[in-house]
Amino acid sequence: MSKLVNVAQLSAGIPAFTQASIRWLIFCAQENGLEKSGAIIRVGRRVLIDEEKFVGWIRAHGAQQPDSARARVG
Repeated sequence: MSKLVNVAQLSAGIPAFTQASIRWLIFCAQENGLEKSGAIIRVGRRVLIDEEKFVGWIRAHGAQQPDSARARVG
């Protein structure tokens, strides 16, 4: 069974991501595919994160840069 955590717990478990950066990813979850991946579970106002699916999403999308970042490179 996957481990469900909140933002603070995920940030503590994966120190490379601050709570603010995780909240931003959640805010943009529909656009960035995080919600479609199944990593985000909304229960009322509470947002839980499936840690395994989140890490899988990061691995799958880690090499991708947003269009705005690509425009600045080069």
